[in-house]
Amino acid sequence: MDTPESMRAVRITAHGGPEVLETAKVPVPVPQKGEALIRVAAVALNNTDLWTREGAYGRPGDPDALSGWRGPIEFPRIQGADVAGRIAAVGTGVDAGLLGRRVVVDPAIYDGEGPHANPVGLMGSERDGGYAAYVTAPVDRVYDMTASPLTDDQLATLPTAYGTALGMIERGGLQEGETALVSGASGGVGLALVQLARARGARVLAVSSGAKTAQVREAGAHETVDRAGDLTGQIRAAAPDGIDVALDVVAGELVADGLPLLREGGRWVVAGALGGHDVTFDVRRLYLHNAQVIGSSMHTPAHFEGLMDLARRGAVRPVVSAVFPLEEAARAQEELARRTHVGKIVMHP
Repeated sequence: MDTPESMRAVRITAHGGPEVLETAKVPVPVPQKGEALIRVAAVALNNTDLWTREGAYGRPGDPDALSGWRGPIEFPRIQGADVAGRIAAVGTGVDAGLLGRRVVVDPAIYDGEGPHANPVGLMGSERDGGYAAYVTAPVDRVYDMTASPLTDDQLATLPTAYGTALGMIERGGLQEGETALVSGASGGVGLALVQLARARGARVLAVSSGAKTAQVREAGAHETVDRAGDLTGQIRAAAPDGIDVALDVVAGELVADGLPLLREGGRWVVAGALGGHDVTFDVRRLYLHNAQVIGSSMHTPAHFEGLMDLARRGAVRPVVSAVFPLEEAARAQEELARRTHVGKIVMHP
């Protein structure tokens, strides 16, 4: 399959606002040994794009330091973790029979090879991503989705949002019949949590704004609470026996206010800090009730493989809220930052 020598890409040359996103003509990457070259059909946006661009992740011991997902990043950097497309070329040692297959890329860079390895880097932060016509990836992180009933746009929404959601659910040990609290339920990860927790047989209580609750219920929430009201009072009324697992992408004051709402042996899983990363809470709510606070960063290879199996069967139905052309990446990121949408924003190269 012939590929051009150059392509359009959107990259950042420094940390900053949307103005640091630039469209450039760059060489098409050449797949190395064990890699595949993917022609990008769709790339989805995530909060990681905003925070990597802004350098908002901080570093251990220096929370205000400008940093990518897991440390300093090299500029220029092509953003974009979530890619769906078709294999256009392969490097040495890769089966040429994969050419033309429709695929999704696992964007994580892991600390090992096993099924339970931890993510320590991310495509679009620690290596170039999918805000481009083509991207390379290790072939063992490329999943054949040719048979999936999902569209390319829907497939592109899966890796970070649904991978993060499934990682939270697995690390929190959510079981059928338990009550799950989902914060930020109208966002990409939030809607994924609602769908996946409902599919697991949990009772899903979702936190969202009043204008978005209908779509959150449509995604599978049994009940919703309005984040603009008395949050803890609403949660107590909806779940008088308590919460088994909180699936939280907001953090901030919600952690301190919400921990007393956990049942005995409850788990509070945190995978984001939209409400603030500085948290103070009463530790007695943990040790007196055998509760746990669990950090969850994306997914493991085993989680991701399970997610791809769900997508091949059409067992998840991602919501695409808007589609932008690649050259409007800055406008797309501004739309993401406004958080007025429900679901995921996608771009086409």
